[in-house]
Amino acid sequence: MAKNAIAIIPARGGSKRIPKKNIKDFFGKPLIAYSIEVALASKLFEKVVVTTDDEQIAKIAKEYGAEVPFLRPKELSDDFTGTGDVVDHAIKELETHGEFYEYICTIYATAPLLQKEYLIEGYEKLQKSDAVNAFSATSMPFPIQRTFKLNESGRCEMFTPEHYMTRSQDLEEAYQDAGQFYWEKRSQKSNEIMFGKDSISIVLPRHLVQDIDTLEDWDRAEKLYKVLNKNSYDKWNELKQEIDVRKPILFRERDVLFISMGQNIGYEQYGKGDDFLRPVVVLKKFSKNLFLGIPLSSQLKDGYFFHTVTFKERENIALLLQSKTFDSKRIKYKLATLSQNEFSKLSEKFCEVVTPISEKKGSD
Repeated sequence: MAKNAIAIIPARGGSKRIPKKNIKDFFGKPLIAYSIEVALASKLFEKVVVTTDDEQIAKIAKEYGAEVPFLRPKELSDDFTGTGDVVDHAIKELETHGEFYEYICTIYATAPLLQKEYLIEGYEKLQKSDAVNAFSATSMPFPIQRTFKLNESGRCEMFTPEHYMTRSQDLEEAYQDAGQFYWEKRSQKSNEIMFGKDSISIVLPRHLVQDIDTLEDWDRAEKLYKVLNKNSYDKWNELKQEIDVRKPILFRERDVLFISMGQNIGYEQYGKGDDFLRPVVVLKKFSKNLFLGIPLSSQLKDGYFFHTVTFKERENIALLLQSKTFDSKRIKYKLATLSQNEFSKLSEKFCEVVTPISEKKGSD
């Protein structure tokens, strides 16, 4: 553990645009939990301290391993108080109890895409340099020299019109604050702003950066998290990644198989339980590698386009209109078999809804 390093996570309770944002559920955990867990996993800090004015946030922060040695006063918890004032207050509170730290890292509570390797990189680079600060940044997705504003009449005005005809590849790349973490070396002082010459930027790839200030931001953060963390919330994702290299598996008619259909089978975003890989009732084998199957669902419905079957000692629904041809190379394991009686009833119901290809007339 690095000596004299502490993480401070500001998390007030009065978020307006997204109520209770800091503890709002994000894939099964309060949003702030991600920042706390990454800070602890980095093993850089003697303490991870959350500064908040909210008892509920304090309770949750402690549950995930952070310390909350004090509650922040209300005058430092309004919409106009800057992060710097909040962190300064926390440092002074700690110092009154004899706690002095060489390195302070402010981590935002709204950073579920934060990765510990970038925290470590910021700390190590700051240690080895004469810089005062190190913070997370990312590259702009487009040349800022070709941006424009809208005037009072709604017309366009370029900020730098002299670059209207300049090729993008000839323009200097620009960077922006990634809003995840900010390291400070307390033994040195600077009159520069954070984005000034006394700072080091730790450049993150753009797919790991997302501010969360609005519901639209939240939705985008969820989408990024799903893509980046499939293996953590979808226990079958590694199987899906291996599907195309698996050898064909032969099967018999009437077998119930657990199969994986890539993105189709992975639609359920949380992948909870052993029923996440949807079982398929095999009705007809066309060739060595192709069969006609009907997917089952645990959704309790019954009617003309559905048929109830008993599977894994409970009722399941065969989705007749979703029957399709499957490739046996996408099969994982055979799980069970249907009884002859249930299979016969299902076959009859299926033929009422779907006319077999060989019986179609007038098709082209």
